[in-house]
Amino acid sequence: MKRDDWERNEEERRVCKALEKVAAEIGAKSITAVAIAYIMQKAPYVFPLIGGRKVENLKDNIEVLTRQQIEYIESVKSFDVGFPVTMVGNGSEISVWMGSVAVIDKQPPAPPLRPVAEARLVGKN
Repeated sequence: MKRDDWERNEEERRVCKALEKVAAEIGAKSITAVAIAYIMQKAPYVFPLIGGRKVENLKDNIEVLTRQQIEYIESVKSFDVGFPVTMVGNGSEISVWMGSVAVIDKQPPAPPLRPVAEARLVGKN
């Protein structure tokens, strides 16, 4: 079945352009590497599964972004943590759904894990 809605909308085009700009700044081979780096540095407990057949494929997808680059990406589109956090909350504020059925203590949100720029891949050769 042919679908006419496969093309990117205007917001998705702006995000792609922002990722392309940051990829050019850091010398990344693809915008996918920038997107993976953004997610890993933005959300705690996010560990994307990166496929590849060679160690080089893995190294191509490991990038480190500066705070300015993250802010630039977010100036195009703000970060959306998505489901289920939008429904149950992240602990820093009580969602309507959870507050109506439970007593919840507020907790500060966990910060994302920040990579070390000098980190090296360790593996068996």
